[in-house]
Amino acid sequence: MVPDLPANPLSIELALTHRRFWWQIDDEDEQPERWEAIAEVSGLDLCPEEHRRVGNVSLVIADLTTERNLLDSAVLGEWALEFIAETVMDPARGTLHPELSSGISPGPPRMVILRRLFLTESWRGHGLGAALVASALRILSPNARLAACRVSPLAFISDKPDRVSAELASVRMAKMLEGVGFRCWRGVHVIDLRDPVLLEARMDVLSQWWPQPDRDEM
Repeated sequence: MVPDLPANPLSIELALTHRRFWWQIDDEDEQPERWEAIAEVSGLDLCPEEHRRVGNVSLVIADLTTERNLLDSAVLGEWALEFIAETVMDPARGTLHPELSSGISPGPPRMVILRRLFLTESWRGHGLGAALVASALRILSPNARLAACRVSPLAFISDKPDRVSAELASVRMAKMLEGVGFRCWRGVHVIDLRDPVLLEARMDVLSQWWPQPDRDEM
């Protein structure tokens, strides 16, 4: 049975935007890069206006060959700053720790940090979060080698009524990430941006909503 949603999810469009202050135009000012993937129902599809906004995925791209400073923590987050410092063995080349590198395809020495996923209430519970995260990462795959996300109850505590709810939300988030190919390495979820599983993440939604041939026409 096809789930009840405000509109056909195949009509959702992703708009990726790169944000920076207008005055940050020196070469070094674009690092780290702030990206936002905004999901909305196409204007060509019938959908109640209040449900047209589906959600957004917040991401940051860090150049692994760039010397990090404390100001980067405001954009990357302190955990990402520490993770990069611990995993990049040669900052001049952006070479990763051998144990991590062995499971990651060759690519640009850049890392995507998944900071936040948000879905509006009417679009939750149908697997769209996983599909949208996978899609955004796949779109950015030519620009980086891997993606990372640290799942912690602290990230949910401000949106949840209590600690238990935040813990459950973090467990669900970890399960969702692992469902699209992330693996936990040293307390951080990581994924090869060229992993075919990112393509497969869309299949559950496609199989439910792709138009099926009319039995009478077969």
